[in-house]
Amino acid sequence: QVQLVESGGGLVQAGGSLRLSCAASGRPFTNYAMGWFRQAPGKEREFVAAISWNGGSEDYADSVKGRFTISRDNAKNAGYLHMNSLKPEDTAVYYCAIQRAWINRRIVATAYDYWGQGTQVTVSS
Repeated sequence: QVQLVESGGGLVQAGGSLRLSCAASGRPFTNYAMGWFRQAPGKEREFVAAISWNGGSEDYADSVKGRFTISRDNAKNAGYLHMNSLKPEDTAVYYCAIQRAWINRRIVATAYDYWGQGTQVTVSS
């Protein structure tokens, strides 16, 4: 019943920035934590960043800490991933996902309830 619509992916040069957006419809966004995951060709899906339902807690993978920032706007039922200082190693399909707030397992992909379609991010060297 919940749909997650992603936008903002594309091609960017190394060192550049990109902002991914995740818009939720069908249910209020407020009651869900939000996470971003990515999957590169031949690799398993990995955790990138997550934010609690009220924005009070953030988690980041070590590989993106200090470069990526997760945020949300509950009034707009939307979440964002701001990516700075992008590296070729960041190239992957990025997925937005939401998780019922009480589950409290935000870095675990299998604990999420709904997923977006994925958006390609390609970082050229």
